[in-house]
Amino acid sequence: MSAVQEALPAIRGSRDATVRRFALTDAIFHGMTRAAAILVLVLLGGVAISLFAGSWQALSTFGFSFLTSESWNPVTEKFGALAPIYGTIITSAIAILIAVPLGIGIAIFLTELCPRPLRRPIGMAVELLAGIPSIIYGIWGLFVLAPFLQTTVQPFIISAFHGIPGLNSLFAGPPYGIGLLTSSLILAIMVLPFITSITKDVFDTVPPVLKESAYGIGCTTWEVTRRVVIPYTRIGIMGGVMLGLGRALGETMAVTFVIGNAHRISTSLFAPATTISATIANEFTEAVGDLYTSSLVALGLILFVITFLILAIARYMLMRIDARTGA
Repeated sequence: MSAVQEALPAIRGSRDATVRRFALTDAIFHGMTRAAAILVLVLLGGVAISLFAGSWQALSTFGFSFLTSESWNPVTEKFGALAPIYGTIITSAIAILIAVPLGIGIAIFLTELCPRPLRRPIGMAVELLAGIPSIIYGIWGLFVLAPFLQTTVQPFIISAFHGIPGLNSLFAGPPYGIGLLTSSLILAIMVLPFITSITKDVFDTVPPVLKESAYGIGCTTWEVTRRVVIPYTRIGIMGGVMLGLGRALGETMAVTFVIGNAHRISTSLFAPATTISATIANEFTEAVGDLYTSSLVALGLILFVITFLILAIARYMLMRIDARTGA
C-alpha cells in the first residue's frame, strides 16, 4: 500500500506534464490555423488595395464614364471598359449555360446509368480535360473549331434565322469563325470537367439508402435524380458551377486566340469582341504612359469586383435555398 502511495506523485506529475504538452500543442495548432486564415484575408485585402491604387489615375480621370464608354483609343488616351465588360459577361454566361447541363448530365450518367467497368475510364477522360493547358485550347479553337464554324455552322445559322426578328440580329454578320460564340464554346469545354468532376463527387455522397428507398416505392431514375439526388447535393452543385464560372471569367489565353480582340459591342454572337483578361494580356506589355497602364489595372479591378459580386450573389442564393428548405 505504501508503494502505491509513493508512486502516486510521480503518476500525477507525468499526467500533468502530458496535459501541459497537449495544451501547448493545441495552442500552437490554434495559432497556426488562425494565422493562415488571417493571411488569406491580408492577401485578399492587399490585392484589392493594389488594384485600387494602380487604377486611381484612370478612375479619377474618366470617372463613371469609364464604365459606360465603349471607346478604347491609346493614341488619344480615351479609354472605356464597357466593351471588355460586355464580352466577359456574355462569353462566361453562354459558357455556363452550355457547360452546366452537360456537366450535370455526365455526372448523372457516371453515377446512375454507366456500366461499372466504364465509370473509371470515362471519369478519368473527363478529368484529363482539366489538365490541358489553356493555350492548347486556344490553338485548337483557332485552327480547328473556328474554320469549321466559319464554313459550316455559321452560314447555316445565318441563313436559317434570316428574316426572323430578334434572332436575325443575334446571328447576323459575315461568318468570321472567331467571335463571341466561338470563345464561349471554348470556355464551355474548359469549364466542363470542373463542373462534371465536382458534381459527380457530390452525387457519390448521397446515402444509398435514400436512393434505394426511392427505387423501392417505384421511382424511376429520373425521379430519383430529380427528387433525391439533386436536392441533397444542391450546395455542392452550386459550388461546382461557381468554380467553373470563376474559371470562365478569368480565362485569358484561350479566349485571346478566338474572340477577335475588337473593342466594340455588337448584338451578333458571330462578331469579334474582347474580354477584360484578353485586353490586359494583349496590351499590358505595349502600354505607354501612366494613364494607359492605369486603365488596364482598372480593368483588373473591375474583373475582381465582378467575380466577388457573383460569388456573393451565389452565396446569398444558397442561404435563401437553405432557409426555404428549413422552413
